[in-house]
Amino acid sequence: MSSVAVVKPGDNLPNIPVKEDNPLGSTSIHDLQGKIIIVGVPGAFTPACSSQVPGYLENFEKFQAKGIAGIYVITVNDAFVVKAWKAKLAGDNATDVHFISDDRAAFVSALGLVIDVTPVLGGHRSHRFALIADSGKVEKVFVEEDPGQVTVTAADNVLNTL
Repeated sequence: MSSVAVVKPGDNLPNIPVKEDNPLGSTSIHDLQGKIIIVGVPGAFTPACSSQVPGYLENFEKFQAKGIAGIYVITVNDAFVVKAWKAKLAGDNATDVHFISDDRAAFVSALGLVIDVTPVLGGHRSHRFALIADSGKVEKVFVEEDPGQVTVTAADNVLNTL
C-alpha cells in the first residue's frame, strides 16, 4: 500500500470528485447522507472483481433492510470502462448499486488505499476494500491482505457485520 495513512473508523471521507456514468461530470461521495458502503476494486472486468460485485447487486435489498442507503463500487478505470462494466454486470436494469470511476486514483489515494499493481494491471489501482460510512464519516473498514482474493470484502461478510 501507499505510505499515506490508511483510512480508519472515525475519519471523514475525502471530498474528492469522482465520476458516475458521465466522463465529463463529477459527484462527491463525501456529500452523501445516510449509511453507505463503498467497495473498492482493483479493476473493472478483472476476474476477482467481476465475481465480487454481483454479491452486492444480488443482496442490495438485504443491505437496505439493515439500514444501507446506497452501495458505491469504485475502481481506478475511466468512466467509459466503468459504464460498460456496469452494463455487463447489472444489464440494462437500473440498479441501486452505483459504479464509480476514480480515473486518477485521487479518492482511493486520499483513503490511503492505492496499490501498485503495475505487473498485472499496468499501474496504480485501488486496493480491494469495503468500508461503511454514515453521512461522510467512516464507521468500518475491511481491506484484503491479498488484493487478488475476495474474503473480508465479500458481500456476505460485510452484510454479516451490520
